[in-house]
Amino acid sequence: MNPFKEKPTSIENALQNWRQLYPKPYDKREVDPYTKTRIILMNGTEFEANWFSHQLARHTDNNDLRRDIALAREVEKQQQLKISLLKPCNETPLEHTIGYEQLAVDLTAELAKREKDCNVKKALDFALLEDFDHLYRYANLLEMEQGVYAEWLVGRYTEIMPGRPTISHHRYPMDNVRYGINAKKADKQTVLSTMIITAAEQQTMNYYMNITNFACSDMGRKLYQEIALVEEEHVTQYESLMDANATWLEMLLWHEYCECYLYWSCYMTETDRRIKKFWEENLSFEIAHLHKAAELLKKYEKKEWQEVIPDGEFPEPIFLHENIDYVRNILGSTVQFTSVKEDYQKIKDLPDDADFFRFQEITNPTTQIVPSHCVIENYICRKGQDYRYQVAPGPVEELQNRREDNTKVGRKPNAAQSTDFTCNK
Repeated sequence: MNPFKEKPTSIENALQNWRQLYPKPYDKREVDPYTKTRIILMNGTEFEANWFSHQLARHTDNNDLRRDIALAREVEKQQQLKISLLKPCNETPLEHTIGYEQLAVDLTAELAKREKDCNVKKALDFALLEDFDHLYRYANLLEMEQGVYAEWLVGRYTEIMPGRPTISHHRYPMDNVRYGINAKKADKQTVLSTMIITAAEQQTMNYYMNITNFACSDMGRKLYQEIALVEEEHVTQYESLMDANATWLEMLLWHEYCECYLYWSCYMTETDRRIKKFWEENLSFEIAHLHKAAELLKKYEKKEWQEVIPDGEFPEPIFLHENIDYVRNILGSTVQFTSVKEDYQKIKDLPDDADFFRFQEITNPTTQIVPSHCVIENYICRKGQDYRYQVAPGPVEELQNRREDNTKVGRKPNAAQSTDFTCNK
């Protein structure tokens, strides 16, 4: 599909009244896990579009341009609110969190498997193991506090077991910055992937930052606090991959194109008939926004949309599905890596005075105060072993012991064995 060739409707036609804006939520007991993750994905995508539009408005003094993007932005915000309200009242924040982490795992894996840029793929694979571990930590907290088994929430499509332990995620902030792409030279899928994953991780960080003080226990508040700061690291990593040299209106076009692509992907892969119609409706809204962005690009920068996105045809749709084998492979080969400036190194290759070790001493002076570790220790103390859902023993031998939470892997030299990152041919 090429959205530039579709006939757009009026942007104003998308404005809705209060009755239209309040949708029927999904049934948390019956919803397909990937319907739920698509909803979370598009909530984050709409937030990113809305926030970008606000930043654009704050960096131009042209009120005609401000007015044009204000109209589209109002529709975007209505879209986001309506999407967010598909979540039912009886789904707890912690249950919803499991959906966020399942999305992070399976979206990251899906993007990594198709990524042609080695730098981008390594970034995806690196953070994948961290989101995978977050799922495990939250799942243990959920069962301990609410008696809910996360394996049923994820439909047993995504394993729940340790990844790179969360205690090892805390890095010196300067080590989270990556090399950016050139959108004019990069593969279209690469440009889209950097935008999609940045929006998804930004939304996850926002959710955790906002939900931290609403958690029902000190243990929960502390876990959200810790993982929110890891998500800040992920946002720093992913946003640095994006093309920082594109103009504001070039990026406005890319944002609208990305939204069209994702709504089309959701429409093409959705299994719920009612939600499928919802994605189709939103796709039509975004096509109108895309054509307006192309119009603004031509009006103010004298550029045709083809100068920014030469081929408007969508890549293959993003398809959320199980990625158990892929995640196991990345876990087994790269768990013992950390990031250093724009690249990644094994812990054993770092000098003793490396910023990673210095920051670990600041943040984790003792393992007993680290929330992610305390959650598992408390669970083991109560139940005798941690909570997991696995199809087989984990690929990292040092993380297989269910009666002890390993705080050395990914953090101490030679705590596990790793080979290297791989690139797609």
